Amino acid sequence: VLEFSPMKKLFYSGAGVAAVFLLLVGLNFLAGRTPLRLDLTEEKAFTLSAGTRSILSRLDTPVQVRLYVTQDAGMPPQLRQYARQVEDLLEEYRQASHGKLIIRKLDPQPDSEAEDSARLDGVVPQMLSNGEAVYLGLSVSLLDRKEAIPLLSPERERLLEYDLSRAISRVLHDEKPVIGVMSAFPLAGQQGIPMMGMRGEPAWVFYRELQRDFTLREVPLDADSIDPEIRVMLLVHPAGLEEKTAFALDQFVLGGGKLVAFLDPFSVVAQGRQQQPGMMPSGGGETASDLAPLLKAWGLSFEEGEAVVDPEYTARTVRGNPAGILDLHAAALSSEDILTADTGNLFMVYAGAFQGEPVKGLRSHPLVTTSGEASLKNAMMLQTASREERFAPGAATCSLGLRLSGRFPTAFPDGKPGADQTAAGEKKDGKPADSEPAKTADNTGKPAAPLKEGESTVILIGDADMLYDPIAVTEQTNPFTGGRVLLPANGNLSLVQAAIEQLAGDENLISVRSRASRERPFTVVQRMEEEATEAYRSQIAELEGSLAETQSRLAALERGKEGEEGQRFILSPEQQQELENFRKKEVEVRRKLKEVRRNLRAESDALRNRFLWLNMALMPVGVTLAGLILAVHRRTRRHRNSRS
Repeated sequence: VLEFSPMKKLFYSGAGVAAVFLLLVGLNFLAGRTPLRLDLTEEKAFTLSAGTRSILSRLDTPVQVRLYVTQDAGMPPQLRQYARQVEDLLEEYRQASHGKLIIRKLDPQPDSEAEDSARLDGVVPQMLSNGEAVYLGLSVSLLDRKEAIPLLSPERERLLEYDLSRAISRVLHDEKPVIGVMSAFPLAGQQGIPMMGMRGEPAWVFYRELQRDFTLREVPLDADSIDPEIRVMLLVHPAGLEEKTAFALDQFVLGGGKLVAFLDPFSVVAQGRQQQPGMMPSGGGETASDLAPLLKAWGLSFEEGEAVVDPEYTARTVRGNPAGILDLHAAALSSEDILTADTGNLFMVYAGAFQGEPVKGLRSHPLVTTSGEASLKNAMMLQTASREERFAPGAATCSLGLRLSGRFPTAFPDGKPGADQTAAGEKKDGKPADSEPAKTADNTGKPAAPLKEGESTVILIGDADMLYDPIAVTEQTNPFTGGRVLLPANGNLSLVQAAIEQLAGDENLISVRSRASRERPFTVVQRMEEEATEAYRSQIAELEGSLAETQSRLAALERGKEGEEGQRFILSPEQQQELENFRKKEVEVRRKLKEVRRNLRAESDALRNRFLWLNMALMPVGVTLAGLILAVHRRTRRHRNSRS
């Protein structure tokens, strides 16, 4: 047995501590040089997506990213920490680009060359609440093309990869694709007329987002032709669509143009605009929109005024669980289509269903479908009917969104509606036809024959209100600058942008953006809360009915105290006793109703608290059990070794 003196023990123990210290420093240095990340999120939100890697793989010319970050003490710690996260992500981009992405970090101090460079790149300082100006933005440049992100806000952390990838994708393309926009809503905003009491409106958020990547060109609802430069037509509640415009859309699709249509059987946004005084008029004011001639030719139908009700996907709002408002999570979205595979969830209000089977030559790919318990109900009835009528069980699976592709037939086999079909020189109403040749694109003097069929792709969604700002986005206040930050509240904006990007732009951006708006509701907890609510619902309904009856009897007795011309009568002792009994009953019913509602809230809170404590305690308990098992295992092994 070796024995060591106290000095030797101290020496060896000190050397061991020093060795461990040096080992940790070395490992930390190597880890810093090799940025590795363990991403345990379900959607891999903190790992470069396949779309980003595909965009970076296309780089054949160096692309420069200039990151502007204030380095002095005035930079808030939270922004400084977020700036490091941005740097780490940019380093991953650089590695994935195999050196084609060049990263430069600049500190734009006052009166410096870096400050001048930031202003030229479109990155401006942000004013903090204390009056100090800081920079946290970047610019992406390729040759003479630039794309700036003026402010990298921590509130948009989940959108950071999308913003970076979009900026890189933008500088890779010379021109923005042209997108036609047709809507009864003022998507681009409206100027107010104060003297007439009409309020102005800003552009919708999704419209402003699309403007960053595409050239948007508004097409009126009475247009008789579509500009040939338009690559994709976006229809958002095309209420009051004229027949000549339907023909123009028909020919646009048959000519290879792509179509994305957000229709609505009953638009609550249109209804609200009708009821708000001082609101600027737009469109014809119809609450329903359809593409009836085209859908019929394609073998589909879309019922006006009929909204989908689905108990499985009924949304939870501040007003409870209103029928017709749907929160559609992953189970309702097609996992086989890149458009919806990673969307997360969609929020729809009085959505309609597409019914029927596509005609021969067309293929239908479902994008959004309900559960098998859905049904179609009159939208107006849903606003006034009882709960039993609103949630009457259904047995249908409804299609809320689909993609049509293949060879489309024309909806106008006889040509343009109202057009003169009389041949040149032929008499019409006893008079010779106009001999002047029609103007055509080919200048041959002969009218161009309408297309009868053609290959294309059409995306149909059964709700237009889902793109309205209060439904699609949530507003937060930037704690540093005091400005407002608009963030996706669900996957609604992701859907419309992904659809346009897929049909007209860089479809690699779809997989990047979809992860930013993913929402994973606690469906099990929600179902348990709904079951608990259902147990109390009958009691609440019975007590509310008894209270209403009691109040009605009380009102009748009170009216009995007064005769004609306001003359008061004295009630008999029996009537006075009855009046007193009803007052006591009213108080008792109110007390019971409060007690039942209090019990319901207590049970709901207890359910949430159980899950909260379970989540909080699960990890410590797991670590403790693992430690105990490891300790017992080591003790058992030492005991075996000592016996041997």
